[in-house]
Amino acid sequence: MSHDADKLRSIISLDSELNQIQDQDILLERILLEARRVVNADAGSIYVVRDGELVINYAQNDTKQRELPAGRKLIYRVFTVPISTKTISGYAAAKGEPVNIPDVYDLPETAPYGFDPSYDAISGYRSRSMLAIPLRANGGEILGVIQVINKQTADGRVVAFDRDDELMVMHFASNATVALQRAQMTRAILLRMIRMAELRDPKETGPHVNRVAGYSVEIYEAWATRHGVSSEEIQRTRDNLRMAAMLHDVGKVAISDVILKKPGHFTRDEYEIMKTHTWYGARLFVNRQSEFDELAQLVALTHHENWDGSGYPGWVDPETGEPVRTDDDGGALGKRGEEIPLYGRIVSIADVYDALLSKRVYKDAWNEDDALAEMHALRGTKFDPELVDIFFEILPSIRQVTEKYSREVS
Repeated sequence: MSHDADKLRSIISLDSELNQIQDQDILLERILLEARRVVNADAGSIYVVRDGELVINYAQNDTKQRELPAGRKLIYRVFTVPISTKTISGYAAAKGEPVNIPDVYDLPETAPYGFDPSYDAISGYRSRSMLAIPLRANGGEILGVIQVINKQTADGRVVAFDRDDELMVMHFASNATVALQRAQMTRAILLRMIRMAELRDPKETGPHVNRVAGYSVEIYEAWATRHGVSSEEIQRTRDNLRMAAMLHDVGKVAISDVILKKPGHFTRDEYEIMKTHTWYGARLFVNRQSEFDELAQLVALTHHENWDGSGYPGWVDPETGEPVRTDDDGGALGKRGEEIPLYGRIVSIADVYDALLSKRVYKDAWNEDDALAEMHALRGTKFDPELVDIFFEILPSIRQVTEKYSREVS
């Protein structure tokens, strides 16, 4: 069997794997990785269409990644590209056809598009060969663009992408769009659930839950890598955790508007009612059908537990909220330390950090320095010390999530 036939068989076998990924962001990252593997591309980017523009979702670069310390992730600039013929990715989206360039620094004078070398200058990387392929839905709608850069030979030389490479990536893109449309539908359903909560609690917005989910995935991946978790389990858990983290406060739909929208501090009784949103949220996932349901229940129930045992709701039955372990006063005994599930401990850090940086009716947004000082101060009392240390180690990735989801809601 020829090398190209092996590649084609590999692409076809990926279909089932991609269709198992439910979260849109996790899927886009995997699509870009596999598209690069198909054509031995050293680097690449993937864009999605949003509000009439191309928005970069992920960028990967093996050469620059190798320059980073172990466990650190590549940080890329978040930007948008007009869907027009003036840029390479914009042209691929506007025309709905591939753009194959042997050397972006030697474009023909007749080319309608140009290449901006500023990012190469900033990163110290030399782009040369480039192939941009539109992600086209069955109905013809352009969902995004895959852009792969610098095809490499076995001995590391950069060469042009050929016609077979175009066909391989186009075939892969065609298959990937089916999974992408399904993931976009899943994301839309999650955001509709969150908008129901937003009608009750103005803090539960699309950008907030996307940031909490993004921070949570970054913290989990760094923790899992440190603890030797297999790559297969990391990928599966990232997918489920991102969606579960988005729904961490979904139980607030059961709380009265009088309490949720109160601009001042809660009374003691109001606070006790507010705390029930944890087990109300967990109750939505009692009839568990999948790993996602199990993880979503854990996150909803335990993301307000504290490392020192002072959080809530503690040891309760998620169906009734009744204590199953009691303290000296007869209330639910708080969970402490590693009694709190890992995913609840992770989302707790992500949720508090984003709340500190966000403006609320009862407070102004904190600046980053003050927020980080507070996160460090809560190490070992509210938060798992190891996870706080990991949070600070991956701060560049955390900041990138903040930038990426500063405004978007889908």
